[in-house]
Amino acid sequence: MSDAKYGMTVNLGKIPFDEALARTTAALKTEGFGVITEIDVKETMKKKLDVDFRNYKILGACNPPLAHGALSTDLMLGLLLPCNVIVFEEDSGDVTVSIADPIEMFKIVDNPAVAGLAEKVKEKLIRVRSAL
Repeated sequence: MSDAKYGMTVNLGKIPFDEALARTTAALKTEGFGVITEIDVKETMKKKLDVDFRNYKILGACNPPLAHGALSTDLMLGLLLPCNVIVFEEDSGDVTVSIADPIEMFKIVDNPAVAGLAEKVKEKLIRVRSAL
């Protein structure tokens, strides 16, 4: 496990990509998140640019009670939702999962109530990463 400035990352080794996606979705569900969007970057690059790209999916994860709390505080917070999670294959064949750090994402919002919500979300997402 490692952390970039704006993300929390874990390398799952050489497991099948679809298994990594399923494990990630299940771990998110355990913490009350549903995947409401899924962008298949590999498919999109092929379709739009006719280029080959590695297996790479962007998942938009949402925890409805926390999203409701955020949007009830500030409607413009929708610009920062949902929580993005990426699952991708490294050149080595390993699969990596990285989760956007909500505290870093919400630093641009000058509202203490939002900071508290971001901390709650991060606690849940840390448990998601640990479960992987």
